[in-house]
Amino acid sequence: MVSWQRVTLAMFSVGWGANQFAPLLIAYRDELDMSTQTRAFLFGVYALGLIPALLLGGAASDRWGRRALVLPAVLASPLATVLLIVQHESVPGLAVARLLAGVCSGVVFSAASAWVSELSEGEAPGTAARRAAVALSAGFGVGPLVSGLVAEVVPDPLTLSYVPHVVLGALALVLLLPVPGPRPVHAVRRPLLRVPTVTRSRRFLLVVAPVAPWVFGSAAISVAFLPGEITGSSSGELAFAGVLTGVTLGTGVLVQPLARRLDDRRGLLAGQVGLIAAAAAIGLGVLALSADSRWLLMLAAPVFGAAYGCCLVSGLRETERLSLLDERGATVAVYYALTYLGFAAPYALGALAGGGIGARGAMLAAGAAVLVCLVVVTLSASVRRPVDVSGSTT
Repeated sequence: MVSWQRVTLAMFSVGWGANQFAPLLIAYRDELDMSTQTRAFLFGVYALGLIPALLLGGAASDRWGRRALVLPAVLASPLATVLLIVQHESVPGLAVARLLAGVCSGVVFSAASAWVSELSEGEAPGTAARRAAVALSAGFGVGPLVSGLVAEVVPDPLTLSYVPHVVLGALALVLLLPVPGPRPVHAVRRPLLRVPTVTRSRRFLLVVAPVAPWVFGSAAISVAFLPGEITGSSSGELAFAGVLTGVTLGTGVLVQPLARRLDDRRGLLAGQVGLIAAAAAIGLGVLALSADSRWLLMLAAPVFGAAYGCCLVSGLRETERLSLLDERGATVAVYYALTYLGFAAPYALGALAGGGIGARGAMLAAGAAVLVCLVVVTLSASVRRPVDVSGSTT
């Protein structure tokens, strides 16, 4: 196994650990009588660890080296899963485990992606990015699929479902140990946490920011909110949740080449299509809640996935177009941080539903928010950004 493969296996393992929790939310509801809000909080607290680690991880690895950041994170990822097992009846313990999983993800997503790029030098342009994206996407999809299927057949789903990741994480760490890390570059010492100028520009705030939260917001509604609101037969529901998560995230990956072609035709077109898909998926979700039907949820899953994939690609490409060359990495990190705000969507919907309007009312409110974002993006996209002679954006 060559060096870049060892790093991508580590990324796959951390991606697995990030999303394996999602299909088990139903098990926490049934086994521990956990409320919708508590489950949504445990799902979303992951982002509270991920966002600062994502913003800091890349810059820290520039200063101290990729290996110095990635190795501890890859070690901590299965330890976070062990904590999920040990603390499976404690909400504070589960919250700490999810927070730690988020920190691991943030560090690995930024620093390990840069490591793969450095280990892929001399190969065709885009090779390293594809390798990193495939590894993470596969981990995101396979992890919850396996944990959901395992949970369906084992006697103790809140512990045994996590064992595959512990084994995978240990293997990934052992295989990663021999990989050499490039020497850190000390020539330029920039602050580890800084907000690029372009992220405060009018175009970024009106075109990129409204799209970003619906990347993972769409996925989170599909996998972490709607399944827990279906109250019909409980037979096979854990396996169903695992498959639902796999379909949602898998579609999000498969649709990305199409999203790139749409964005090539016209900038931000894929983002607009993604927001339309999010509104349509929310409508299907309302129908599923009205009919109390899992199968309508499964019909909605690929539409949610399409929204996730299209919004991700379009927002990322517009971010790259807007960013200055020497701030591109930091600008992309800010964009990703905004996308992970979508993890709060199940919590927000749960709060609305508990406020008296019910789950369907909460979903309708989410649909209205998507349409407002679509109008803002559509109107703002028609106004091209001015560029001064130095190449900076205004």
